[in-house]
Amino acid sequence: MSKKSITKIADDAPITQADIDSGRLVLRKRGASGAVLPGKRRINIFLDSATLEYFKTKAGGRGYQTLINETLKQAMQAENLEAVVRKTIREEMRKAA
Repeated sequence: MSKKSITKIADDAPITQADIDSGRLVLRKRGASGAVLPGKRRINIFLDSATLEYFKTKAGGRGYQTLINETLKQAMQAENLEAVVRKTIREEMRKAA
């Protein structure tokens, strides 16, 4: 499978319907500073049917893959938060002893 070429458009050039119709236009998300945010990567993953149906049902009209991605991000943040809380409690217990 070969990659299609991507048309580069100057930042100040207007986007035309032809650019959109060609399918070669790539729009990237930008942060508050204007820097291009890193894109997503395509992967293959096997999920059991019950998990997949849960996310499809919960997503409704939105993309269920986006919902799965957001759930994984929340799990990572919760794990980091738990580690910080545990470390803080241990430090406070040492100070009290």
